[in-house]
Amino acid sequence: MSDVETRFLPLLPLSTGVVLPQMVVPLGLESDEAKAAADAALGGDGLLVLVPRIETDDGPTVYAKVGTVAKIEEAGRLPGGGRGVLVRGLHRAVLGAAVPGFGQGSSGNGLFVQAEPVEDPAGAPTERARELMKEYRAVIEAILEHRQARPLAEALRGIGDAGTMADSAGYSPDLSFEQRIELLETIDVTERLEKALAWARETLGELELKARIRTDVSEGMEKRQREFMLRQQMDAIRKELGESDGDVAAEYRAKVAEMAMPTAVREAVEREIDRLERTGEQSPEHSWIRTWLDTLTELPWGKRSEDRLDLTEARAILDADHTGLDDVKERIVEHLAVRKLRKDRGLDEVASDDTTVPARGGSGAILVLVGPPGVGKTSLGESVARALGRKFVRVALGGVRDEAEIRGHRRTYVGAQAGSCGR
Repeated sequence: MSDVETRFLPLLPLSTGVVLPQMVVPLGLESDEAKAAADAALGGDGLLVLVPRIETDDGPTVYAKVGTVAKIEEAGRLPGGGRGVLVRGLHRAVLGAAVPGFGQGSSGNGLFVQAEPVEDPAGAPTERARELMKEYRAVIEAILEHRQARPLAEALRGIGDAGTMADSAGYSPDLSFEQRIELLETIDVTERLEKALAWARETLGELELKARIRTDVSEGMEKRQREFMLRQQMDAIRKELGESDGDVAAEYRAKVAEMAMPTAVREAVEREIDRLERTGEQSPEHSWIRTWLDTLTELPWGKRSEDRLDLTEARAILDADHTGLDDVKERIVEHLAVRKLRKDRGLDEVASDDTTVPARGGSGAILVLVGPPGVGKTSLGESVARALGRKFVRVALGGVRDEAEIRGHRRTYVGAQAGSCGR
């Protein structure tokens, strides 16, 4: 395979990091076994084996199955006064048996391990490896761009060896200690590239998600700040023009606060008040919103009268107020009789789904009185209200020609008609 042969080399365990081939890293010699391994290597040709040590809760010390044969480039003192060495990773080695104090230049301390060299195959990479290299390079460049470290991508473009490119993943701060060990123990170059690419994709996905969240938050804050500034400017302009839309909105809010509206109705009204503040007077929506709010706030929310279902008194009131119209009076009395019968039998007790509205039995009924002006339609309605003990409200619809006005659909009528024409 090469001129590198299997031999026993000093073992230097690594507790926190992983050194891959082609890496040049400084190592502090803190433990006795690390010092013994460095002394043994310096006493020979400077070669040693760097092996990650896997921590276990109990039992003997466990090492990775594959280590990195490295050469000590320099040895000396660290700024803190401790000993240190600068090592360069050369190639992978599958570990075999370990013996104490074995080898040339050994001082009798430390472990020597049998290292069977494993080198990446020479020559041009396979088609699959070239595709992985191209994609891995693109993903890493995207990661570096997110981190504003684009110049580092130039060094990656200069790597033409598949194994070296895969091992460059060891520099990533996103890989865990276990992932670095897995990368070290993966001998096949294509499989190693696939793992490095999969981890890089995960990192890129997390960075893109964080960037999207930052963008959304920033845009939301900018939008709220812009709306706040615009509202302030609108308030200042309206104050100069003598307009008082802000006071109108405050009046609506005061009315709503005093009313016993159901929760859903209150929320809808508050949303429309907010829209009123944001809508200019020149917009058709402005008058529609105010009309809608006026209608909702004029309704007697939470105010009810107790029906007085006395048929004799009702007929007496109708006879006193009107002469003739016997058919109409009999129909009205029949309706009141049915209501009284249902109430006596408890058929009108319906529970309310909102605690802000008292329960009221039965469903309403509409009596249509048709006739020319002046025959007594309105006065009959007043008589019925007086007989029942209710308040009478007259809503004149004279001159209203659009059914949307009667139905209360003014704000959606145009859009609904447009949709109907489209179909």
